[in-house]
Order: sequence, then C-alpha cells, then structure tokens
Amino acid sequence: MFRTTAYRHPNEFPTLLITLLVSAVVVLVTAFLTQCLSLLIVVFILGTSIFSSRAMQAQLMRKAFLISPERSPELANVVQVCARRLQPGPLNVYVVRENMVNAYTFGLSESKNIVLYEPMLRIMNKGELAFVLGHEMGHVALGHTWLNTIVGGLAGSPSPFGFGYIMYLVFQRWSRACEFSCDRAGLLACGSLNYAVSALVRLAAPKIQSQAEFEQALTMVDAQDDAFVNQVAELFQSHPMIIKRINALKAYAASPEYQLLQASVNQNLQA
Repeated sequence: MFRTTAYRHPNEFPTLLITLLVSAVVVLVTAFLTQCLSLLIVVFILGTSIFSSRAMQAQLMRKAFLISPERSPELANVVQVCARRLQPGPLNVYVVRENMVNAYTFGLSESKNIVLYEPMLRIMNKGELAFVLGHEMGHVALGHTWLNTIVGGLAGSPSPFGFGYIMYLVFQRWSRACEFSCDRAGLLACGSLNYAVSALVRLAAPKIQSQAEFEQALTMVDAQDDAFVNQVAELFQSHPMIIKRINALKAYAASPEYQLLQASVNQNLQA
C-alpha cells in the first residue's frame, strides 16, 4: 500500500512555526499584562483602603464615642492595662451604639483604631473585655491592619485557570492563622484562660444569662468540629471555629512559652 505526505503544501511548516511563535508571544504578553493589571489592582486597593480608612474614622467621630478616662474611666483603665502589657503602639478605642456583638481593627496610618460594639460592654466583664481588646491590639502589633489590605489585594487580583480561587483559599487560611495569633495576644492581655474562653463563648452565644446557659453554649461550641460540613465551610471563612480557638488557647496556656511571655508582659505594668 502506497502512503505519502508529499502533498503537504510547502507553506504549512513555516506557517506553523510563525503561528507557534505568535502564540507564545501572545501568552507572554498576556501574562505580563495580567501581572501589571494585578499590580495596578493591588495599588488601587491600597489607595482605596487608605481613603476608606480615613472616611471610616471620620464617620466614627460622628456616630461613636472615643474611650477616655474622663468619659469611661473603668473601660479606659482596661484599655490602658492591655496596651501597657502588649505595647501595640498608638491607637484609639471607639464604642459604637449598634445592636451587634463584634469588634474590629482598622487603620493604615500610624494611629490605629479599635471599634467595640456597645452590647459587648453589657454582656462581658472586664476580664473578657480585656481578652477582646488584647486580641484586636494583637492585630495592630502584628501589622495585620495593613498586611490584610496588601495580601487581600493580591488574593483578589484576577488570575487565570481558577487560580484566583486557590489564592482566596490560601488568603483565608492565612487570615485564620492571624486569628490564632491574636487570641494569644488576648490571653496575654487578660492573663486568664477562663476569661479568654468565656469571651469566645459569649461571642458565639451573646444571649447567655446564666451559668447553666453558659455550659449549654459551651457544649454547643464543643460540637462544632464534629460535623464534616463545618470543617469544609471553615476553609472559606476568615475565622476558625470557636472550639478550635479555645483548644488552641488551652494548649498555648499550658506551654512554657506562654508562662515566660505572660511574666514578661506583666512586668510592663510595673515600668
């Protein structure tokens, strides 16, 4: 049987070579432009974040009140003790009168801002509030307020082949690691594992009124990681499950590292 490819047009191979070269150039240029676009997006996000941070601070001045010794001496003292222990740098603490239980930190300038929602002052004692304040001061001291903007911008930049989803999951994993770090800061600030655990339980169940309800809420929290669906959902969340945070704190509180750090930060109160 006679078989030949002699009928191939003489321009086929040169055209194929040109096609491959052009395709390679297009891929490289596209990749370069994508990276440039990603960089521009990060710069844009950073600029927007700076503007938003200033706008948020201006808005806070209108609807929140700044914690000060003159206006809230007891809470101001808790803030001062936590700050002296952790030395997070310049910051302001505001209270917002909104019906939710939450706290957060923001700011890209030298002075950072911590915001507490007013119901937390009703459901938490001083030790629990010290844990929450210490947690937020941990975000300040560890640079999370600006790292979150930069890393979040990178994770949110456009990526081909679904890599954006991978970057998002990696970013959320980093965010959860930050929460574990700041829980340690909260423990160092309040100096009590019991206060740290009870603060986390109250964040999960803010309507607790009695010790029996507290124990019931703790049991509910303890069962969080038993469900596979919760384990999967956590991959997409910025915060770990409360029970994982509690268990991590218990392990840290039992470590020699914690004992040494707690003694050291306590000495800051005597300086």
